[in-house]
Order: sequence, then structure tokens, then C-alpha cells
Amino acid sequence: MCGITGLLNNAAGTVNSHVLRQMTDIIAHRGPDGEGQWVAPNGQVGLGHRRLSIIDLTEGGHQPMHYADNRYTITFNGEIYNYIELRTKLKGKGYSFRSTSDTEVLLALYDAERENCLASLDGMFAFAIWDEVEQTLFFARDRFGEKPFHYYYEPGKRFVFGSEMKSLWAAGVPKAINNRMLYRYLVYNEIMDETDLSVTFFENIKRLEPGHYGFLHLPSFKLDIKQYWSVEAGHEDGEITLKQATDKFRELFFNSVSLRLRSDVEIGSSLSGGLDSSAIVCAINHLTSNEGRAMHTFSARFPGFKKDEGVHIDKVLARTRTIPHFIFPDERSLLARIKEVAWHQEEPFASASINAQNEVMKCASNEKIKVLLDGQGADEILAGYHFYFKSFFNELKYQNKDVFKTQLSRYQELHASNTINSVVYNDSLKERFKELVPATVLKRLRDMNNRWHSSRGGFIDKDFMGVNMVGSSKSWFTDRGLNFSLKTSTTGSGLQELLRYADRNSMQHSVEVRLPFLSHHLVEYIFTLPSNFKIYDGWSKYLMRKSLEDILPADIAWRKDKIGYEPPQQSWMELSETKEMIREIKETLVKDRILSTKALNAEIPTHSVLNSDLNWKILQIGMVL
Repeated sequence: MCGITGLLNNAAGTVNSHVLRQMTDIIAHRGPDGEGQWVAPNGQVGLGHRRLSIIDLTEGGHQPMHYADNRYTITFNGEIYNYIELRTKLKGKGYSFRSTSDTEVLLALYDAERENCLASLDGMFAFAIWDEVEQTLFFARDRFGEKPFHYYYEPGKRFVFGSEMKSLWAAGVPKAINNRMLYRYLVYNEIMDETDLSVTFFENIKRLEPGHYGFLHLPSFKLDIKQYWSVEAGHEDGEITLKQATDKFRELFFNSVSLRLRSDVEIGSSLSGGLDSSAIVCAINHLTSNEGRAMHTFSARFPGFKKDEGVHIDKVLARTRTIPHFIFPDERSLLARIKEVAWHQEEPFASASINAQNEVMKCASNEKIKVLLDGQGADEILAGYHFYFKSFFNELKYQNKDVFKTQLSRYQELHASNTINSVVYNDSLKERFKELVPATVLKRLRDMNNRWHSSRGGFIDKDFMGVNMVGSSKSWFTDRGLNFSLKTSTTGSGLQELLRYADRNSMQHSVEVRLPFLSHHLVEYIFTLPSNFKIYDGWSKYLMRKSLEDILPADIAWRKDKIGYEPPQQSWMELSETKEMIREIKETLVKDRILSTKALNAEIPTHSVLNSDLNWKILQIGMVL
């Protein structure tokens, strides 16, 4: 895990080594164990690197790394978990290695297979390789987007990239807010553009989308970006039994955890008390039972808050060999560190839970733990959120009405507060409405809804709204069954936001986060399974519960509620110092003609449903601007 930077200029001798160092130094937090810069002989290409030593702690892992008599030079961020197997395969083809690093394996694999090497990688990564012979830069990002890659492209002139946008700004790329994204955030609470995940909160800066790679060729300076992977939904194996599926899930999950335990430094795990992090901790405990060593776990607690998960955390700790660590975030820690967290996040974040996650990463760093396993991705691939029941029941209703009634009844028995029944039938009416109404009329209705949505409350400046008003990037009438909904979540903005939070929070404290649920082998397999293996008898994540019930505490494996790492944000927002900070930001936003004077004079309740907690969004915008 590291930080990467790079510059390409379409004129010989124009890469400024001082600028390259500035780009690299500003992300020193991503790699405190080493740094390096390299400029190509023609002076047109520069690569920078900050190193967090995880695999091969010697100088053999130093970057930028050269290979094949300096033909290739790489700057690499991430981990290739199957590098040992790949090294063996490459040695069989005659390749030799000077280090034990996964970086050198990646270079050899690229020499052997070019862009096709990506299909062989099991890992999280963002990297760039300069080929001196072909005068070409190759760059790529992992399948799910665990590792970031931001870039600025000025056709025919300049290409600048980095793990974080602050490196681009250090290179002189203008820092200009994308006002349409700002509008979408204020109105629809959207942090990313669902229709184009490359769009960021800043003009002219893009992110390389997950599962994509690119080439930049000299001297043409042509940029060519392509997709190399996507998850498929719709090729279900109708013959497989539940027993076969749970056995295979267990095999793939354990293998994913095992690969993510490969490290030359000590590894720990986050533990929230929820099903996902508990499954990881219990899996590690099971897989390392012969080693007899205890694992460090890190948890956030909120004593006195109704959603504190301490009782669930304790059940996992009682079942496993662990050395637990706890942090207790409160409103004072939020206020003291929110500017620092926002500087690292670079774009708005959804709630104060991100601050709590940041405190967990800080605790791990203080305990000298460089690698943490965490549970992101499980909800999206295994139907963990409650809204997936809607898609499941809509799908089931058209497949088999008798089974639909039985499953709905069992859901109602398990969950006291049921809202699914009305939602299912309302969505049915929506689908029929879509079929009957012409697309032009639908667009007009959507635009009318957008205008109403924008103007309610009247807190946005009318001129700002008039210039930047756009509709929600989330599409209407998209419910096509559970697997389709899961694919949308897995490849869409929701998971991307969570991955950005985790990357920035962990790397702020020089900690690497690894995510066992985002093994592409595991994900691809799950999408071949029928919906009723994921939701059954009212249980979400049924497949995982059944697969791992023998290693999990029963109260965790068959826990009905889902809290989702939630701190007492509303009470934190009531702090007088927080309110004063929000008032000052409002004044700036009114002066900048983003908010109306009504926003300055009105007291917006922190619990306001109408304004979707506008105060929090105002606080976030103030941090970003």
C-alpha cells in the first residue's frame, strides 16, 4: 500500500523534478517508509512514489522500480495477493527475480502478457508502467476500485495523475469546484454521478473507473481508456443446491481471507459487532487456530447511545483469540478533527461515521498495526441492506405467487416493522406506469419533480440553481430483480463512496485496509446463485449465515437487526461550536451566491427530513471549498 504520482508532458525535457517531489511529498502519509522520484531520459515522463512497506521490507521493494534493463518503470499502490503463485508461473517461463516483492512480479507479468496481465491479478491496485521502448504509459485500477487513481488530461499537452487529487493540485492543476456536482449534493444528497463514475467534485479532474485501464502514447499523446472487467448478473445456476452453494462460498471466503493474511508485518481487523466484520474475525480465528497467536481487533464504542454495539462485540471477543482495542469518539473529537479528515477525504462524506472510522484507523496506527481487514462490500454482494427485500419480493411475485406469499409471510414474522408489502405493490404500479407513458412525458415529469425538489425550502440561491440545475443521476424504474439490484450496488456509487472513505481514512494514518468480501472469485460466484440463496425466510445474507454459522456466535450469525456503524450524529451536531462553524460556512456560501439569504437567517433543524440534514451538507461543503 503506497501513494503514486506521475507527470507526462508532450515536450522534451519539461518535467520539473521539483514539482514531481512536491506531488509526492504532499501524500507522504500514504507511505512514510520510503520515497522516490524518477524522470525518463527524454525528460517528458516523471513517476513518484511513497512507500508503506508491507511485502518485502528491504530496499528490494523500493519504487519507482525498474525492470528488463530499465525498459519498464513502475509506480504501484496496492497488493497482489496471489503474487507467490504468479511468481512460480513466471519462473516456469524463464523469468528471474531480484526481490521478493509483488511489484516485481507485476512488472514481469506485464512484460509477458501486456494488458492481459490484469485478468491474472487477485488484488487491489492502482499503478502506472512506463515502457521506454514503446514510449507508452500503461495504467490500471482494480476491479472494484479499492485503490484510487485520479488524473488530469490536457489533450496534446499534459497528463497528471496521483492517488489523491492534492498531488494534482501540487502540480498546478487548477482547483475548481464542479458546481453541478455541488448542486446534486445539496439537492439529492449525491456525492457521485451515478451515470459517470469518472466525474469528481472538481472540474477537469477525473477518476479512473474501477475495472478499467488506459494507455497514453508518445508522441501522439493519445489517451485510450478501456474496461477490462465487470460483474455479470443474470447467468444463474438453477441446478445448484443450497448445500453446494454454502460449501463453495465457505471455500472461496476462507481462501480470500487466507490470501489477505499474506504480509511481512502484523495484521489486525476492524470489529464493529456486525455480521461482516465478525465473520472476518471468526474466519481468521478459525484459519490460524494452529498458530496459537492472538489477533488485534479495533472497535468504536458509543456508550449510552442506543445503537452502541458493545454487547455484540463482546460476544465475538469471547469466541476468539483476540487483543481488543476500543476507541470512544464523541462530539469533541468530531469537532477537533473534522477539518483534518475532510482534507484527506477531498470530497464530501456522508456522515459522522466516517470520523469514527478514522479514529479506529488512528488507534490501529498507534498500536503499530499496518494492515487491517475490514468488511466493506458484503452488503452489496450478499443483499445486506433492508431495501434489497423490495427487489427480492418484486422478483418472486412474478416467478411464483405461492412462494411469494410464503416468503412474505415469513419476512413479516421475523421483522416486526414491515413496510415491504406496500413498497412491492407500489413498485408494481410504477412498472406498469412506465410501460404506458411515453418517454418524453416521463422526462417532463422527471424535470418537474427536479424543479420542485430543488426549490423546496428555498435555501439554494436562485441564480446558482438556474445555471447548475440538473436532475438526479439515479435512474427511475430500475428494479429488475435482486441480482440486478446487487450489481447496481456493487458497481455503482454507493460502494465507491465506502471504498474512498476507507482508503483515505486508513492511509491518513499509514494503515492498509484489505477487504476479503471483494475477492473477484467470490463475487463472480455469488452472482451465479439464485436470489433465494441470498434472501430466504426473511433473512438477508442467508448464504453467508448458513456457511459460517459454526464459527460465529449464534447471536451474531442469526442477528436480525442491522445498525451500520452509526454514531450519535444528531446530538453531535447540536454542539454550540459546531453550530457556530456551520453559521460561518453559511455566510461564505451566501457571499459566494450558492445559498440564499434565507439559509443564513433560518434555523435548519439537524433532524430535518425535508432538507436531508442540510446542516451536515453545509458543513461538508465548507470543508471542501
